[in-house]
Amino acid sequence: MLSVEQLHVSYGKSRVINGVSIKVNAGDKVCLMGRNGVGKTTLLKSLMGLLPAREGKISFEKREITKIQPYQRSRMGLAYVPQGREIIPMLTVKENLELGAMAHNPKETEKRMEEVLNYFPVLKEHLSRNGGVLSGGQQQQLAIGRALMSEPAILFLDEPSEGIQPNVVAEIAQILNRVHKEKGLAVFIVEQNLDFAFKIADQFYIMEKGSIVTSGSAKEVPMETIKRYLTI
Repeated sequence: MLSVEQLHVSYGKSRVINGVSIKVNAGDKVCLMGRNGVGKTTLLKSLMGLLPAREGKISFEKREITKIQPYQRSRMGLAYVPQGREIIPMLTVKENLELGAMAHNPKETEKRMEEVLNYFPVLKEHLSRNGGVLSGGQQQQLAIGRALMSEPAILFLDEPSEGIQPNVVAEIAQILNRVHKEKGLAVFIVEQNLDFAFKIADQFYIMEKGSIVTSGSAKEVPMETIKRYLTI
């Protein structure tokens, strides 16, 4: 499905991503972990086309997408929930959700919204309210729902548990697992919350200084190794 080969990404003259190679198959649940500032968000932005690759190759469904625009990647089936959620606070919950389907088939918007609200019933109670008045947990659910409105094949989430109450974090984990099971989409999360990560992912990549230093299944990557690369 998604193949990343020897990817290098820079901010100006500063190289942030150094020769990263990753593979995500259809239906995989992957977690990218590492300390703050090692390049995790930069990698996600590059995969979505928000930052250009200096070197390397990104392929999706056997088609190279390294140089195509973000909206084209979205139409192909890539969706992104950024760190900090980035909903539009002055738009209603309904309008925020509709934005997720705007670049796709508008005739399917109503059907998709019904499906998303089935996953996130709390949003149904607030459809006419501005997104900015929702709690942090509700805004995160809205951001995920907006991404799901595009019916993606792979869903990228950047620190989805950040700043959210533990009970809501657990609920989001359950919802993501349900969506994965029912839709068969691949899930790729960047996360430092170990409990949340292990509730979702079965494959792990660990990043240090812009490079992947270890990877494997939950059984193949020892907890001691994960904690070592997360400890400041």
